[in-house]
Amino acid sequence: MRVVGAASVAMLGLKGVEGFLGVSSASRSMMMARGRAPFVASDKSERKGVTRVQLFEDSLREGAVSINSMNDELESLLEELRSQDFFRLYSVDMLASCEYMPQELFECYTESCEIYPIDEEDIPDKIRIKDYDEHDFEMDGWARWDMPSDDYYDVAQFPEEFTGYDGSDVWRFIHARICFYDNDNDYYDADSWKADFNKAVSGLHSMISAHIVKGIQDKIQAGEPLQDGTPWTDPQQEFNRRLSPDGETPRAISNLYFGYMLMLTAVSKARTRLLQDCDAQIIDPQAADALRPVLSHPLFDDLSITVASNNLLGHANMEQDSLWEARMRTRELMRIMNCVQCNKCRLHGKIAVLGLSTALQVLLGSGGEGGDELKMHRVELAALMTTLSKFSTAVSYCQKMTTN
Repeated sequence: MRVVGAASVAMLGLKGVEGFLGVSSASRSMMMARGRAPFVASDKSERKGVTRVQLFEDSLREGAVSINSMNDELESLLEELRSQDFFRLYSVDMLASCEYMPQELFECYTESCEIYPIDEEDIPDKIRIKDYDEHDFEMDGWARWDMPSDDYYDVAQFPEEFTGYDGSDVWRFIHARICFYDNDNDYYDADSWKADFNKAVSGLHSMISAHIVKGIQDKIQAGEPLQDGTPWTDPQQEFNRRLSPDGETPRAISNLYFGYMLMLTAVSKARTRLLQDCDAQIIDPQAADALRPVLSHPLFDDLSITVASNNLLGHANMEQDSLWEARMRTRELMRIMNCVQCNKCRLHGKIAVLGLSTALQVLLGSGGEGGDELKMHRVELAALMTTLSKFSTAVSYCQKMTTN
């Protein structure tokens, strides 16, 4: 069995949530230097004499209310689903090199950093064979998952947690270089699908930030020591800085809900395929028993959550010829995960990116007409549901923190 060293945070850690609507601090500085401000929604309210950005865009408010009223039950169902082999086992290349930026090798050999592949005899044959049979190379696909091997990792054995890893360099690269921005066009206009793409990436970032802050709080409540030298020790302070409307990224929570709505709608569209796999026992009976209650949850049928995907589809259908740019960027988003020098973070980061890419594949397809969920692979379905669970937990945590 091979031991993989890691520096960590359960997913990508960072010093600050960079990326208001997907715009990093560096990009904002470049924009301001060129006399252009990044797009900022103008809805504001007065509270105690302070002007502040509201928690949600107006268009998302009704869907956010529905989510807040029904998410707790769905979160519990998704947690049970993630305990099933079909949704917890992933063959991931943890040794791939970073191709985007020079890095000093940073290894971590503490217990919180190391992750191990499961023993080969514990890999279910059905999952191993399915992953090998389905793996292919698509030149213009939404994502390219790692070539399957005998190294499978169990995300239930190595769940999301706070470990103190700082992934801010990776996030700066994502927001400045992978998200949409150039000198001639303002891609943060509200009527552009490129703005929707940036919101989705920003929502992914917010989801990860919520897990980081929750991980800090979990460790403190459990009486576990935080890493020596970590500057992040106060969960409320970190939440305010990373996710609050008054913090560094005023639209962090709004974009989190935008991303969650995309995930919910994508799973709703993939229900037929998932249920077919249950009936055909491609998904094993125990996992199917956990999946069916999830798919029958009323939140998937609430029309208010479709506003995000409707906006995305409407914008995409106005610019169908340029959607290849989105597919190229989701592939690059997957590859930049190899620059995360924390294998626990890399594992969860890759799964989350695949989940979001799969959602975009289902919603948009190749030209805005929607994808064929019958062509989805086992690992894509698993990542889709796992990432939905990650968003659900992040939303639940943010709801509690904003209520408090």
